[in-house]
Amino acid sequence: MFRSMLQRFSESMRRFMYGRCGVDQLNIFLLIAAVALNVIAMILSRLCAVRGFAFCAILSLALTLVSYGFLFFYLFRFFSRNLEKRILENRHYLGWKSRVLDRQNRYYRCPNCKQTVRVPRGRGKICIKCPKCSEKFIKKT
Repeated sequence: MFRSMLQRFSESMRRFMYGRCGVDQLNIFLLIAAVALNVIAMILSRLCAVRGFAFCAILSLALTLVSYGFLFFYLFRFFSRNLEKRILENRHYLGWKSRVLDRQNRYYRCPNCKQTVRVPRGRGKICIKCPKCSEKFIKKT
């Protein structure tokens, strides 16, 4: 009896989540960031109770509110049915993450067409030619 009830619940949840975004890399980041900020806020609030600093209490409250904002955005994305926008948001996040973690290259924007150009780090001042519009500009890598 319990097993059939669990199977019915599982099937109803599967039907409910059909066509929704669910979990992707951006949602995982939002959840981890929200939990981390909440833990830091709890530690700060404990320190405020012991030391009695007002600034610490305000900072703790601000971190808690930001963590709740991340959780709200996580739930919004998780249950969203607008898959195109959620895929686009995730793609932007992955592009930003790869640029932040890329230690071998620098990224510049072409002043003419705003195309992103990747150049290797540590080359000094170089003349960069945009592959899209052939504009030349000088930057330090």
